[in-house]
Amino acid sequence: MQQENQTENPIESQQDQAFEQDAAALEREEPVAAESLEAQVAALEAKVAELQTALLYGKAETENIRRRAQEDVAAAHKYSVGKFASELLIVKDCLEMALKDNSSIENIKMGVDMTLRNLSGAFDKFQVKEIDPQAGDKLDPHKHQAMSAVEAEQEANTVVSVMQKGYVIADRILRPAMVVVAKAKAE
Repeated sequence: MQQENQTENPIESQQDQAFEQDAAALEREEPVAAESLEAQVAALEAKVAELQTALLYGKAETENIRRRAQEDVAAAHKYSVGKFASELLIVKDCLEMALKDNSSIENIKMGVDMTLRNLSGAFDKFQVKEIDPQAGDKLDPHKHQAMSAVEAEQEANTVVSVMQKGYVIADRILRPAMVVVAKAKAE
């Protein structure tokens, strides 16, 4: 058995020697490689620190933009009717003058007429348009609200009369026109 071990030992010892030689060679090369690796690590760490700083600045800027946008939206909601309200102040002034000067019906009528013109001007300025259907117009459920149906000579689902005008701002319905419509004739 010892002979077997002896025959295997020379091979193992040759392998051990080769391994030791490789390790020694690596140790000789390691200082040069270690220095370059350390330099690379330091450069990468600096780059990581730079990217982290840039990321933090980016996050802070994004947060500031989001906060400013929220403040702008809140201010827009809060003060959005300001211009319209200032136009209505003129209308209020005209109504007060008409009521104050009650010396004659003509003066009151003139004051109310002036008020209506100023109100119509304010509506035009802010794109508030009337929905004023005429008798015989087809019922449009997007613009009209049928308050009742009556028997009439007209075709079914057409406007017979207008109870109250409707209004649109830009293309959005503020209030539908309230109408009476013709109902289908019973046969």
